Amino acid sequence: MLGVIGVIISLILLMYLAYRGITVLVLAPILALFATIMSEGANAHIMATYTEIFMKAFAGFCKSYFPVFLLGAIFGKLMDDSGAAKSIAHAIAKKLGKSKAIPAVVLSCAVLTYGGVSLFVVAFAVFPIATQLFREADIPKRLIPGSIGLGAFSFTMTALPGTPQIQNAIPMPFFGTDAYAAPVLGIIAAVLMCVGGIFWLTYRAKKASIAGEGYGDHPDENVNTIDVDKLPNVWLSMVPIIIVLVFNYVLGKVYFAGTDMAYLKDYGTDLGKVKGIWSLIISLVIAIIFTIVSNRNRLKETKKTVNQGAIGSLLAITNTSSEVGYGNVIQSLAAFLIIKNAILGISSSPLVSEAISVNVLAGITGSASGGMSIALGVLGKQYLEMAQANGINPEVLHRIAALASGGLDTLPHNGAVITLLGICGLTHKESYKDIGMCSVIIPLCTLIIVLIFASLGVV
Repeated sequence: MLGVIGVIISLILLMYLAYRGITVLVLAPILALFATIMSEGANAHIMATYTEIFMKAFAGFCKSYFPVFLLGAIFGKLMDDSGAAKSIAHAIAKKLGKSKAIPAVVLSCAVLTYGGVSLFVVAFAVFPIATQLFREADIPKRLIPGSIGLGAFSFTMTALPGTPQIQNAIPMPFFGTDAYAAPVLGIIAAVLMCVGGIFWLTYRAKKASIAGEGYGDHPDENVNTIDVDKLPNVWLSMVPIIIVLVFNYVLGKVYFAGTDMAYLKDYGTDLGKVKGIWSLIISLVIAIIFTIVSNRNRLKETKKTVNQGAIGSLLAITNTSSEVGYGNVIQSLAAFLIIKNAILGISSSPLVSEAISVNVLAGITGSASGGMSIALGVLGKQYLEMAQANGINPEVLHRIAALASGGLDTLPHNGAVITLLGICGLTHKESYKDIGMCSVIIPLCTLIIVLIFASLGVV
């Protein structure tokens, strides 16, 4: 019992101290070893646990996903520095106009995120355009973070089939799936989240208008104006995004699916475990090359852009790898068997159990990718076995895991939420209610509905 208490305390400390700003790189190993001592007492082998369990899991996650983090960050930085991201956002905003400021911001973020541009780059690229639209439409600035969050942190991150975001990539090796897993469920979820979020934000804007609240006075607002004449052609800017989506589909669904790669047995793996990651890696490489070549006159310092993108990927991958290492240490403890049985005993359905475990761990770690990696690393094999025994398509497990990662992850201590508020120059008090509704409450309700559809056999 003391071991279970130790695990629970370590999880609470992980959430609280991460919220207080202490890096997970330090917290994860310390709290993992704390849980080990609480569970094993005098029999705890601290150094062996650290090097042979924590660091092995850390390295294993890096091995599997580092290329996706690296290439995604470089691609996002190239799209940002070339002006392509701003060109796409500006074109969408201009087309919809100030009368539809909220849908314009949401759609701008959605297109960029679905195309593989990182969430943080999207926020930086769209914010200046959002301020202009909201000011012209006299919509409170405090609704901008919710609008960006809806477009970047919800349906394009976890629901839409084919999205190259890491939250859609992590389940692939566990279930032998690709980025387009369970497309019908994904589309249903995306529509529910998008429509529900826009309805909420529009309602909030109308309520503010009735109360006489406009954009507001923000004397410290420092937004760089965009020189539209210097932006690249919008259609040319869209090509890299199309490349990612098309090549990802063709490689995963056609090329690799029809290829015999028996030699992979010599490497200790099989095609089902790598085809999804390989498809995404190749697609991002082709998109990066095209972006560099097509914007060679705008990318004055291509080397600097690529280097900055590469360096920027390191913190994200090491943070998530640390959380995976933490999860594997917890998994190794005798006390975890009690917790594991409790989680699996929540429901006889592996889908419900998976949805709850991923969501809770994502909320505790404040990370969609971190929470999902821990949950699937610890219980993914059992969920797959349970699904196969119940005749459930592994693609459904993939989509439910991805959707579940995008719920409680964006509680107030989430790093992306804090960064977004910092970009917008607003506080939790001013804007978190709308962020929470669009990226926590509506996605959780959507997840429940999708679970119902999944139980009816929809894939």
